[in-house]
Amino acid sequence: MQIKDNIQSIEPYQAGVLKPGAIKLASNENPLGPSPRALAVLKDHLDKISLYPDGACALLKSALSAHYGLAPEYFLPGNGSDEIFHFITGAFLNPGDEMLTSTVTFSEYTFATKLFAAVPVYAPIQDGKFQLAEIAGKITAKTKLIFLANPNNPTGTYFSAEEFTAFMAKVPAGVMVVLDEAYAEYVTAPDYPQSLKLLARYKNLLITRTFSKIYGLAGLRVGYVIADPEVIAYLNKTREPFNVNYLAQTAAAAALDDADFVQKSRENNELGKKYLFAEFDRLGLRYYPTEANFIFVYIKQDCVKAFQKLMELGVTIRPMRGFGVTDAIRVTIGTPEQNQKFIQALKAIL
Repeated sequence: MQIKDNIQSIEPYQAGVLKPGAIKLASNENPLGPSPRALAVLKDHLDKISLYPDGACALLKSALSAHYGLAPEYFLPGNGSDEIFHFITGAFLNPGDEMLTSTVTFSEYTFATKLFAAVPVYAPIQDGKFQLAEIAGKITAKTKLIFLANPNNPTGTYFSAEEFTAFMAKVPAGVMVVLDEAYAEYVTAPDYPQSLKLLARYKNLLITRTFSKIYGLAGLRVGYVIADPEVIAYLNKTREPFNVNYLAQTAAAAALDDADFVQKSRENNELGKKYLFAEFDRLGLRYYPTEANFIFVYIKQDCVKAFQKLMELGVTIRPMRGFGVTDAIRVTIGTPEQNQKFIQALKAIL
């Protein structure tokens, strides 16, 4: 059996673990559940699943167009952000090309790069934050793609509008920059980049977002990329037919209009952040202030053993060993009751 070299080097993605009966704070899902508007639409459209979905995602593109004030041609939905990354790497990376990103960030950037026999190159993270100047300094003739998570997963940190515009000024027009904003709806920082306003200036900018987080539709798998229509047309050539299922398209379009649910989710997240920050301070634990719906916290012990102990106490979190950090965990911000149960369990194992 002859397996391609680039496939042999790939480590399969390890999803968060769910123990029956335990509260799951491992995968950054919305603890309030799905958007009620999305749920209502799903119930009304179950009898349509015998039909193929609209391969062009016209309904969802129209909803995104109205939501953002951009023409439908600026959008391409996918089966979660993961598939969007495959569209991008499939369109822009040849074998031997280089992709730039940071250490301690979302592993799918590396996976999608290696899938097409390209080479990932990393700049070191510092204090949980992307070092954009260092990433820019690593651009070479081989660099074709850059992945930036803002806020970053798993640290929850962000880079400012000023930092990002300074970075983009250093990037050659032929290098595509993917700005992964999966958690953008949770951000409260006033200097967070207004990335959509930069699309007219930078044709090499691609913005990815998702319905898996604040909209609570992770189980339906639907994300999207926003970019110049010419770029979208190229990405569309890498897309499988009927890639976003009918229910996902319908629910996502409805969720976009659920402003009340989004606001309620933000308020719950801010309340949880304040509570967990205060508890970590009392416990003397170092953490990164987050702009997302999770917190990266150092726990002064082996993270995998801590994960196992916490799971036995009825709480699942994400150990950070897979990100190269042995003494930290990432915990999703839950409901007040879930947060309290997590803190009680954490105190018990420390």
